[in-house]
Parts: sequence; structure tokens; C-alpha cells
Amino acid sequence: MGNAAGVRRNFEELEQRRMEAARLLEAGINQSEVARRLGVHRQSVIRWQRALWRAGRGGLKKAGRAGRKPKLSAPQLAKLERTLKSGPEMLGYETGLWTLARVRKLIEQQYGVRYNPSQVWRILRQLNWSCQRPSGRALERDEPAIQRWKRVEWPRIKKKPAANSV
Repeated sequence: MGNAAGVRRNFEELEQRRMEAARLLEAGINQSEVARRLGVHRQSVIRWQRALWRAGRGGLKKAGRAGRKPKLSAPQLAKLERTLKSGPEMLGYETGLWTLARVRKLIEQQYGVRYNPSQVWRILRQLNWSCQRPSGRALERDEPAIQRWKRVEWPRIKKKPAANSV
């Protein structure tokens, strides 16, 4: 079972549901009826009842944060984003392109935290930054000359269908 990809669980609502189950169980309602009323599997109610017997209502409280704690705090992430918005040129790079290696180096210099490139990418996605590809056009590009060539030269040299073809 589980959640669909990308769907986050609301831990407060889950805890409230467990507390409601505890209230119903303490009122003497059987497990099957509790499961029906709350719209959960009976197995869940059995697990909750065991936790209730072992640790009381405290055993049904929501767990703490899952997984490893982040190495960068929210204020540090905000400061990182401000630095990223100032552009890589402000840090001495020649081009205005942030690469994962550059961002990784910046994080290590500012916060002393080392990440691998995939984690740097996750941090950028968390900050709502997306992958940007440079246009690949030369700075010396002469737009008016290009437009003139497309309008005048290209039609002149382009092959035209033979006049007698049907």
C-alpha cells in the first residue's frame, strides 16, 4: 500500500486518527467497529491497541522526523539562495552559469558541509531552482545580418521546384 508517489502524509491528522481510536477502544468499542468508523484496516487498530496497552496514549503520538536531519538549516538555505541569486560572477567565475560543482564548492566554502552532486541537485530543487541550459549563441552574433540573410540570400539560393512538374 503506502502513498502515491509525491503524496506527503499529514502526520498531525494521522496522530488525531490514532487518538480517536484510543478514545473508542477505551470506551469499550471492539476493534472491528473502530476500524469501520475510522476507515482503516483492523490490523492497524490491533497495532494501535497494543501500543496503547504498552505505553498509553504516548505510544500513539506521532514519531519525530523521519530520516537524517538536514546539514543546512532553513536560514542557511535562505542565505545560500541569496548568494545564488547574486550570480556566479560575483564569486569570480567568468560565466553566469551555476553548475552543480560550483554550487557544491560554494556550500563547502560557506558552511563547511560537503555534498555529492545529486544532493546539491536536491537542494536546488528544494529552493525551486530548475535546470537551465545556455542558449549556445555567440555573443558576437549579428541578428540584423542573420535576418537579412534569411530574407534575401536564402530565398535566392534555395532550390525551387521545376516549373513543368505537376
